Amino acid sequence: MIKTITIAALIFLPWWMAVFGFAGCGWIKEKEVSTINRSFLPGQRWFDTDSVHINAHGGGILLHEGVYYWFGEHKTAGRGGNTALVGIRCYSSKDLYNWKNEGVALAVEDDTNSEIVKGSVMERPKVIYNEKSGKFVMWFHLELKGQGYRAARTAVAVSDRVTGPYQYLRSYRPNAGVWPMNGHEDLSNMRFRQDLKWWTPEWMEAVKLGLFVKRDFEKGQMSRDMTVFVDDDGTAYHIHASEENLTLHISELSDDYTSFTEKWTRILPGGHNEAPAMFKRHNKYYLLASGCTGWKPNAARLFVAESIWGPWQPLGNPCVGNDAELTFHAQSTFVLPLKDRKDAYIFMGDRWVPENPIDGRYVWLPIRFEGDKPIIRWQNEWDLSEF
Repeated sequence: MIKTITIAALIFLPWWMAVFGFAGCGWIKEKEVSTINRSFLPGQRWFDTDSVHINAHGGGILLHEGVYYWFGEHKTAGRGGNTALVGIRCYSSKDLYNWKNEGVALAVEDDTNSEIVKGSVMERPKVIYNEKSGKFVMWFHLELKGQGYRAARTAVAVSDRVTGPYQYLRSYRPNAGVWPMNGHEDLSNMRFRQDLKWWTPEWMEAVKLGLFVKRDFEKGQMSRDMTVFVDDDGTAYHIHASEENLTLHISELSDDYTSFTEKWTRILPGGHNEAPAMFKRHNKYYLLASGCTGWKPNAARLFVAESIWGPWQPLGNPCVGNDAELTFHAQSTFVLPLKDRKDAYIFMGDRWVPENPIDGRYVWLPIRFEGDKPIIRWQNEWDLSEF
């Protein structure tokens, strides 16, 4: 903070400040204030405490011992910037407005035999803390270098320190050799024609019944856009787009959060949802998602259930106002509950810039409730006093 300069103090100022007087003082004050954020400005450049645009795309936030930690993809300039050339970056904050760069939490590797070699794809990192092990556990969507989006894996890393460095453990095609809890008997006995023409009514019906689950049973289910959710009882769940992005899967994680328990379910089969973000309010589970239109924005989708396993009911688009049908030109990545405020949740979205990914912007907006339905309205500027 800048303190008022008294007349007596002017005697001790350097000659150039005496000459330029208030202009000099004004420049210093403006310079310092420019790095202090006191509100959210959705869609605008967001600078960290070093005056650098925050580089934490597709991210998630962990609150630990009173400090917020924001983990996200480090993007670079140019069309190649969506591949992982640096890794997963971490920022810290005590007020959610001002973020300190804590460095790279999980770095790419130079070893060409590594799954996270430079040039792979590392997306949507989420970090949770395991009370039993005392470890911080990071999950993220992984695509192997040179394979486009065919690998469709999820990966896990751990650390003793929240800011890292994180040790890479392994990647998964989840639930290999395990049938979902819903539809087990039907799927195991069902015969599908693998030569069905895509996007025909017959093919869509087969997809809803479990065509791709059957196809990927032995090698494991696909996992692309993902998030992680920890319930009130400490049980953690991995939610991911699967079945060629046509169906979402919810998978229970092990006690140490680093593997799967083989307890999983399919939700909204054939719905073509991605970008999942889950939160809980008044014992109801809410799931935000988007349609699949590549890097282009589309209308958000909202679902609700009284059990995490479903059934899930659609609530439509939670966004209201101009450009609501485009989720304000953003896509969901996380919903942050504010533990110290009642019914306070922040929608976190990303505006993707595929031609120059480093310039991606963040859209954070308050979530309101009309009855039990969450509503997201555009605001050019807002702060936490709204809660």
